[in-house]
Amino acid sequence: LQVALRASLLSTLIPARVKLGFDRARALEGQWLFSNARIAPRAREHQLDAALGFAAACGVSDLTPRWDLTLPEGARRYAERLIPDGAPALVISPCSSVHERDWLPERYAAVADHAHERFGLRVILCGGRGAEERAMGDAIARAARAPLVDQIGKDTLPELIALLARARALLCPDSGPAHLATMVGTPVIGLHATSNPERSGAYFSRALAVNRFADAALNFRGKRVDELPWQDRIEEPGVMALISVADVTAKLDELLGSPA
Repeated sequence: LQVALRASLLSTLIPARVKLGFDRARALEGQWLFSNARIAPRAREHQLDAALGFAAACGVSDLTPRWDLTLPEGARRYAERLIPDGAPALVISPCSSVHERDWLPERYAAVADHAHERFGLRVILCGGRGAEERAMGDAIARAARAPLVDQIGKDTLPELIALLARARALLCPDSGPAHLATMVGTPVIGLHATSNPERSGAYFSRALAVNRFADAALNFRGKRVDELPWQDRIEEPGVMALISVADVTAKLDELLGSPA
């Protein structure tokens, strides 16, 4: 499932009779040279659907994605403390592994204010222990009027998953937490200008994605989306500024409807 050349080279050390790879068009970095079987060719599909092509080639007939997770009791208690029953929450995971994918802190703050003032949501910040995450969290807190629960750098992976499972929604850029939330059935408002949500967005929440990838393609590449390679990203400084606060609050309003 990994087309990187380093993975293909490592595969030569595995004495398997069948080495299943992507179809010729998608076998990038010479992967086709290292496999002797191919999945069915398809074009412009979500990464998860592409991965499920391997399951189909192995004879799996039910390709409905499902994740059955058993979380530790301590992780569940952590989440229950932060999101008690009857206290709906919006979790914001503001950072990704690539700085150019991150949105502006003052715009996150404006959405936090909207979520709290219009819907009474508790707003929780989460993220890793890095300096960039800490700086982003501090900047959001300075700009926000709403009270924020700052959990950046304070959780474990099971605790984060348990927290997402209790949240009403997650707001984040194209990053790992979007897919963790998908695993536990939490709606994701994904922020996409650097990437196409039809390829890499939260699988069950693509209708909630704020999609400015077409604008980014025109503004930063001078091309339409269908003229770009399917795997292309536009990770340029300033590209996420194409996403407005109104774009995001409209998706939150669409998800939550009229306030009680």
